Amino acid sequence: MNDLPLADLDAFAAVARERSFRSAAKKRGVSASALSEALRRLEARLGVRLLNRTTRSVTVTDAGRRLIERLAPALGEIAGALDQVASERDNPAGTLRLNVPTIVARKILPSIVGPFLAAHPSIAMEVTAEDGFIDVLAAGFDAGVRYEERVEKDMIAIPIGPHVQRYVTAAAPAYLARHGVPQHPRDILEHATIRHRFQNGIALAWEFGEGDAAMTVAPPATVLANAIDLEISAAVDGLGIIRTFEEFLMPEIHAGRLVPILEDWVTSFPGPYLYYASRRHMPAPLRAFVDFLKARQRQLSR
Repeated sequence: MNDLPLADLDAFAAVARERSFRSAAKKRGVSASALSEALRRLEARLGVRLLNRTTRSVTVTDAGRRLIERLAPALGEIAGALDQVASERDNPAGTLRLNVPTIVARKILPSIVGPFLAAHPSIAMEVTAEDGFIDVLAAGFDAGVRYEERVEKDMIAIPIGPHVQRYVTAAAPAYLARHGVPQHPRDILEHATIRHRFQNGIALAWEFGEGDAAMTVAPPATVLANAIDLEISAAVDGLGIIRTFEEFLMPEIHAGRLVPILEDWVTSFPGPYLYYASRRHMPAPLRAFVDFLKARQRQLSR
């Protein structure tokens, strides 16, 4: 009996309540013949008559009455559960789990999370910041944030944060006074540097410029770390030249603790993207977040 169609049980309950196939069909938006066929299947499977029907009336048999007494509360619970889930389309609730790079967690999400949660008080957010390249969906996240070259081709991606970001190079005034100011990226090879190591152990070479003028250097590191605060502190202390996201360095540059160098070799690239697997049957918190980001982008572009 475990495979009894729920729709047939619901059809029986509807007719039993109304004592009429026509009235029940009208309320459900189906034909009376469809309800009659559903009841025929149910009675055939059970081997018991549930309704007595004539051209004038429909009455519930004793077996039907006993069934409806047990069935009605269960159907009510199911209907309530379905209504609650469906209501999340308008009033989303639950937890949104995101995996993002450190730069996004530090410099982009703070201006987004507050307004988003204020607009959706029934949603909670769990954010994991890491610079490794993982399968975020396999790891249990609803979505990830990555830069264009790291987004899988079968994923849906939408911009989050600035459309363009830049990598800049800087050093402390005291360091430049002692060692001179490099005039070309290849001069970096003669200097102390502070470089970033990703969680997978890779320290990427520094790419300068764009297009045909681009070049790559891999200088030896005086300080090699996976903690941007330590890296910036080392640069401010005059331990070497640093190259990273402009957003990380601008507070120190504005304060005079770092000086930008090689400004003709600034590298620009597209900003980060939120990416996820499918537009169909998205978790309600993720759908709300996607809609929020799209609306925010429209406002910023005006």
